[in-house]
Amino acid sequence: MSDNKIGLTAEGHAVVQGGYGVSAGLPGVLRMIDTFDRPGNASATGPYANAGAFAEGFENKPGKRLPKAGANTEAGVSHARAEWSVFDAEVKGPNTSAGVNASAADLGASAFAKAELASASATAGPVKATAGLSANTGVSVGPTGVEAKLLGTGFSIGRKTSFSLFGSGIEFNQE
Repeated sequence: MSDNKIGLTAEGHAVVQGGYGVSAGLPGVLRMIDTFDRPGNASATGPYANAGAFAEGFENKPGKRLPKAGANTEAGVSHARAEWSVFDAEVKGPNTSAGVNASAADLGASAFAKAELASASATAGPVKATAGLSANTGVSVGPTGVEAKLLGTGFSIGRKTSFSLFGSGIEFNQE
C-alpha cells in the first residue's frame, strides 16, 4: 500500500464544471463560524502529478474497523489557491483526474473521470461561483444521494441537487 491516502466521502465526486455554476447552503453559513478569523494563506504549484490507493478494514483502530478502499490519480499543469477569513479563490490550468471509492461504513461507491481545460472559483461563506471548461463522467450511489454525469450532462439528487446540460448547470448544496 502507498502512504498516499485519499479522502472518502459518501457521495464521491463526479461534478460537472463547465460554463458556470453557483451554489449555496445553510451548512456553509455554519462553517463560517470556523473560518471568520482564518489568517490569509496562498499557494501555487507548477506541473504536478499525484496518485494514491488505500484498502483498510477489520482493524481495531479508529476509522479502520469497517472496510473501505479507493484509488485516485491526478495530474495538471498549474494550480493556485488563496484563502482568508470566509473567502477562498482557486484557479486551475489543464488537468486530469480519475478515481474509484467504496465504503461499507458509508454504504456507497463512486467512480469518476475528469478532464479540465481551465477553471476559476471564488467562495464567500456559503456562496460559491465557478467558471471553467471541463467534461466529467461518473456515477455515485449512496444513502445520501445519487449522481450521474456523462460528458458534462447529468444530475444529482440528495444532499446535493444539481442539473447540468453540456457542461453548464446549477447546484444547490445542503451539505
